Amino acid sequence: MIWATIVMAIREIRRNTMRSVLTTLGIVIGVGSVIAMVTLGRAATAKITADIANMGTNLLIISPGSERRGPTSASAPALKVDDAKAIEREVAAVSKVAPTASRGALIVYGNKNWSSTVTGSTNEYFAVRGFTIAKGQSFSDAQLQGGTPVCILGETVRKELFGPQDAIGAAIRVGNVSCNVVGILASKGQSTFGQDQDDFLVMPLSAFQRRIAGSNDVGAIFVSASSDKLTTKAKQQIEALMRERRRIAPGQANDFAVQDMKEISNTLGSVTGALTALLGAIAGVSLLVGGIGIMNIMLVSVTERTREIGLRLAIGARGAEVLMQFLIEAVALSTLGGGLGIVFGLAISFAATRALKMPFALAPDIMLIAVGFSATIGVGFGFFPARKAARLNPIEALRHE
Repeated sequence: MIWATIVMAIREIRRNTMRSVLTTLGIVIGVGSVIAMVTLGRAATAKITADIANMGTNLLIISPGSERRGPTSASAPALKVDDAKAIEREVAAVSKVAPTASRGALIVYGNKNWSSTVTGSTNEYFAVRGFTIAKGQSFSDAQLQGGTPVCILGETVRKELFGPQDAIGAAIRVGNVSCNVVGILASKGQSTFGQDQDDFLVMPLSAFQRRIAGSNDVGAIFVSASSDKLTTKAKQQIEALMRERRRIAPGQANDFAVQDMKEISNTLGSVTGALTALLGAIAGVSLLVGGIGIMNIMLVSVTERTREIGLRLAIGARGAEVLMQFLIEAVALSTLGGGLGIVFGLAISFAATRALKMPFALAPDIMLIAVGFSATIGVGFGFFPARKAARLNPIEALRHE
């Protein structure tokens, strides 16, 4: 009996193909919108997390200036190389320390020039920031200690100045300083925020301070904690050491900031997660609209088939069988819409993630929830028309015109 009821329900759906397609359209759009919004939200979260991790492993950034007023506070004394040496020497929870200083400069090679960022640092900078040398070599001890004007180029600078030519060994001009290229960094590409991570060059910190900056100040100190579990401990130890070195009295605010990239990643992940949930909820409203559309069509169907329902009841069909048939029709329409909505949502999210250069990842839990919700909508919104059909008086139904 159940099978016969299912066959009759499917036959009725096929008999009004165009109306059935239009009925499921609301569910298709609703399910597709939910899947697309949630998938894009998760892709954005994954992209942000990957970009922050790409900045360096277990990265901590120490910069002058209070945390409230920011690192540009004019009253905060600058950092020194000795601060970096003290952190490396006295903080057990860190593995690598790289003092850095940066400045914008015009870089010239032959008849080509490119405005970029010049960073002075040590070889530890590459490990802390997650860069690898694709060609050439890192700085030698003699170059680091003697302040030799040599440099390692980011991929963007290399491409703009040299194109297909080999840059290793070439002499370029950085501002007013002649500099020999000894290495090329592997490309990292753009970050989530649109920043080109390859648009810079690195030279020994001593050379940068003497020839570019003209001072011994350090703009920031990049620190890599020994492991993920020790990042918080390393931050606490660094803050205690820096307060001591900068003679900050108990109760006074820090005149420096220690930024934990893991905390920033978690904060951004929470924000994108909340936005994803909000967008998913907004998209879910269209599911309710689709459910109302199913109910309206089923009510029309009950009206159109009143005589048929009355005839079935008159020859012995039970009200439960009529109820089941209309429920099956409603659930079939909503489930079909849910399946098509999955295909639609995945296609939209796949195209969007490729266009935005974000990772595409299937979300099986969201797909199951969306289809389950659409089936539930079919039952919920289809129950009232089905009950109306099951409660028809056979005599009155047969008289219906």
